[in-house]
Formats: sequence, C-alpha cells, structure tokens
Amino acid sequence: MAEVTAALVKELRDRSGAGMGDCKKALVAVEGDIEGAIDWLRKKGLSTAAKKSGRVAAEGLIGVASAANKAAMVEVNAETDFVARNEAFQNFVETVAKLALSVGDDVEALKAAPYPGSDRNVADELIQLVATVGENMTIRRAKVFTVAHGAVATYVHNALRPGLGKIGVLVALESPSELDAVVTLGRQIGMHVAATRPDALDIDAVDPAALERERSVLSEQARASGKPEAIIDKMVEGRIKKFYEEVVLLEQIWVLDGESRVRAVVKKAGAELVGFQRFQLGEGIEKEVGDFAAEVAAVSGVPQTV
Repeated sequence: MAEVTAALVKELRDRSGAGMGDCKKALVAVEGDIEGAIDWLRKKGLSTAAKKSGRVAAEGLIGVASAANKAAMVEVNAETDFVARNEAFQNFVETVAKLALSVGDDVEALKAAPYPGSDRNVADELIQLVATVGENMTIRRAKVFTVAHGAVATYVHNALRPGLGKIGVLVALESPSELDAVVTLGRQIGMHVAATRPDALDIDAVDPAALERERSVLSEQARASGKPEAIIDKMVEGRIKKFYEEVVLLEQIWVLDGESRVRAVVKKAGAELVGFQRFQLGEGIEKEVGDFAAEVAAVSGVPQTV
C-alpha cells in the first residue's frame, strides 16, 4: 500500500478538482493508487465538479443570519435560478451565513472553516454540493457587522424563506435605546437601502474618484450654458449637493414619509447609523448571453444566413 502523503493528495486534487478531504478519502479507499482514486471520485460524481468551475454563476441566493449585537450576510452563486429553490442549496447558504457570524467576512477563512455535521470544510462541502446538483457554485462575498450597544438589523427583499432572497441589507445602529425599537428602525432603513441603493454612508465616505468624475461632468454641462465662471462654480456646487442627496444614505429623503432626511430620522430615534451593506444577487458579474441560432448552426454545421 502506497503512503497517502500530502503531495499525493495535492496531485489528486489538481487532477480531479475535488476537495482535499474527498481526495484523501479516495486515496485511502484505493490504497494510494492515484488512477484508482480518480475512478473512485468519478464514481462518486466528485471529479465532475472541476469541469463546472469555469461556468458563469450569477444566480443563487443572498443569506443573512443574526446574533446578539451582530449580523452576517453572504452571497452564494449558482448558474440558474432553479437551484435557488433547491432545499440542499438553501440549507448550505443558511449554514454559511451562520458560520460567518463566528468566522467573519473573510471568504477564504469562511471556506476553510469546518462545515457543521460533516468531516469536510466549507469549500469541500460546496464541491460535494456542486457534484450533487450539477451546477457551478461559488461563495462570492460576505459581510459582518458588530455593534457595542444597539443592533445590527437585517432585511431581505422578497425572501424565498426567512433570511434568504435576492437582495439583502445589513444596517448597524449604535443606540442605548430599547432594542426592539432599534431593530424596527434598522429594518426600515434596510427597506430604504434596498430601494434607493446608496453608495456611501455619509459625505466623507463618498469615493473621491466618483466625486471628481461627477464634478467634471457637471462643470462641462454648466460651461455649455455660456455663463461666467463665478456663476458656473455656484451651479456646480448646487448640483453636487443634489448628487450627495442621491448617493449618500444619511442625506437621502426617507422613503417612508417622503420629506425627512435619513439623518434626521436616525437622530430623532436617539441612534447613530454606523454602517450598512447592500448585496444584490449577481451584481457586477458579467453574464453570458447566448446566441441560440449560432449555437444551432455550430452544432448542425449549417452556416447562418442573413
């Protein structure tokens, strides 16, 4: 029997794409024969997961989880919306969100964490799920907020089931006020954030590059009016204020009454809004757009006609 060394496990992982834990099991099962281990993995459906890893995964679910003074949010992607309704996939997303509460929002650390009820880590459990479901899946990102006094509220828009959906928001509020009231306010702010998609918490947090681009565009637009530079400067500053009202959460108009600023609503509640995060499923992922006619022509060998 060949010794099952770390180097042998790594070689099998590189060749098969299966998880480290499954590679070790395979090698032990076939007494260190790497070709036999590949066959073992293929029979279990695990080596096929590697073939799916290059496919675009922009569907899936956002998952949130809460604990005392803390909340976590993760995005786990799959290839099709159908998988989001798969119970095993939903359970995986829920579990990963709960793990993030203790592990934190470093995705690599999250992948390396032991998966509850299994002898695998999170990354290997995901590979197992890929092999079972038949689609590429990835843990894309995570966010965790903790407050000393107050609450981190969660909001999921159009939830498939509690804590799982396509848009999720975390809202961190520091407050000595009654916890239930703070959580309620946090969820209302979460609804607001889901609808308005702010880029920054306050003016100081606005991306300087984005602000400079906006100022440049506004300056050119103002100059096109033919007004003097002194007037142009005032016009630009007025429009920058409007820009802040669009992209800065605390400067936005509160969607629940249509007139108050979010800043004023938070202050009236005796709280301090210290952070927020909005995840929308698949945002920023370049999705493949197929040309069905071209695919048919390629398979049939018949050229397309114009």
